[in-house]
Amino acid sequence: MAEKITFLSEGYKIEGLLNQKDEKKGVVVTHPHPLYGGDMNNLVVESIVHVYHMKGYSTLKFNFRGVGRSQGAYDDGLGEQKDVLSALSFLADMGMEQIDLAGYSFGAWVNAHALQKDTLTKQMIMVSPPVGFMDFKSIVTMNTLKFVVTGNRDDIAPADMIEKMISTWNPNARFEVIDGADHFYGGYLKQLESVLSSTF
Repeated sequence: MAEKITFLSEGYKIEGLLNQKDEKKGVVVTHPHPLYGGDMNNLVVESIVHVYHMKGYSTLKFNFRGVGRSQGAYDDGLGEQKDVLSALSFLADMGMEQIDLAGYSFGAWVNAHALQKDTLTKQMIMVSPPVGFMDFKSIVTMNTLKFVVTGNRDDIAPADMIEKMISTWNPNARFEVIDGADHFYGGYLKQLESVLSSTF
């Protein structure tokens, strides 16, 4: 059963849902853009959490600062990076040794930037990184990036742009494109779960 938890990020109380399954293996999952209605209850976030839980991971999803009951206010992705680092530390403080990071859309963008300052993440997954909408220029290498997925009808995370960037991010990362899916994966959530599940 998932339990409601809070952790501190720069003095702000951040709300999350922790579903414990493994004491040593966990994942932090981040949500899409707060200014466009994104929160931790997003259906794509739920699908990512579901796959990790089925694979035996403890899962932590949370609302970025200013979203839901999390204190603070939207901070252009800067404070949100600190929220990610605080969430990773929360799992590490619980004794987790294998900590993954997974994000959807804006969450994937925040994770990519947070990863430049992070030493806890063992591997990262990105679902529809919004390369057509947000600036990824400062992201050079991500050695822990394992897998990226998008839809071939996704104009916020266009497959051709992602394909060019992956060679810089991590040429060893796997890249999948789901035929027919747009940025919101309406009607394609089961297919997304199946593709994510095959990465383990």
